[in-house]
Amino acid sequence: MRSIIVWLVALFSLSMAVAQSGADRPYAVGADISWLQWQEQCGVEFSDGGVKGDALDILRDNGFNYIRLRLFVNPRSELGYSQRDGFCDLEHTLQMAKRIKQAGMYFLLDFHYSDNWADPQKQIMPQAWQTFSYEEVCAEVYNHTKATLEALVAQGTAPDMVQVGNEVSNGMLWPYGSVRHTFAGLCGLLKEGVRAVREVTPDAEVMLHVALGGQAEESVRFFNAMAEYGVDYDIIGQSYYPEWHGTLEELEINTLALVERYRKPLIVVEYRDHYLDIERIVSSLPNGLGRGTFIWEATSPDWGKLFDRSGAATPALDDYNR
Repeated sequence: MRSIIVWLVALFSLSMAVAQSGADRPYAVGADISWLQWQEQCGVEFSDGGVKGDALDILRDNGFNYIRLRLFVNPRSELGYSQRDGFCDLEHTLQMAKRIKQAGMYFLLDFHYSDNWADPQKQIMPQAWQTFSYEEVCAEVYNHTKATLEALVAQGTAPDMVQVGNEVSNGMLWPYGSVRHTFAGLCGLLKEGVRAVREVTPDAEVMLHVALGGQAEESVRFFNAMAEYGVDYDIIGQSYYPEWHGTLEELEINTLALVERYRKPLIVVEYRDHYLDIERIVSSLPNGLGRGTFIWEATSPDWGKLFDRSGAATPALDDYNR
């Protein structure tokens, strides 16, 4: 009994220490702008109040301090996200990382561990890994994460925060990382990604990202499994889209319960609508454990809607200054 009590005290102390380690980081007013390079290639010119400028500078000047970028393993593959241009590969990410740092903003890197979109409905193995054993895929997760971060460090643009996987509520790198029957496979894969982050960018905070904003039972199931299998992470990341993840009231109940149960900071790292309500919910979480929000595809006229199709800032951008 005494050993169990000692273990629980140590676990609680570690959780609080991790939470406090992020105390010197700003509250994230964040934007995912992973479509920006494609928009710019298409000729979109961004502006605010009729004054043209770099979209990153416009976002920064309107209150944003954090940029999120997604990264695919090989978007040029036959299964890839951007077969012709390779958007969201390492080369394009390195270019964007320079722009983020030059704008004086913080950087969140989102590993998809797929050649294309990874989300709760699909976590497709990269084409080059599809004949590999589980052990070989674990090694590739480590190697891919390590090589990517080393390239970013080499050019002086190390990320400040890293997502090991994207919306991994149902696992990643299926079938090995599916959680339909057990979390063991997923947790082994996550550990390899986290190990690479800790080795290469020890100052970066590690986020585990699920798409369960208002789904309390499913959230507890997931993060209890992370504790059971000893997955090391710093921040709980949640997506919130009301058509899939419940009401704002359910989001508020779930986020409060999660920070109280796990003593980890929480970020709503994807959302589209209800910015002021989501901001109120996250910023009101106790003990400074609400660490920020990220609007998804801020420069897209169809998703973030902070700019119109011509690239002009919309009135919605004013909310972030407030």
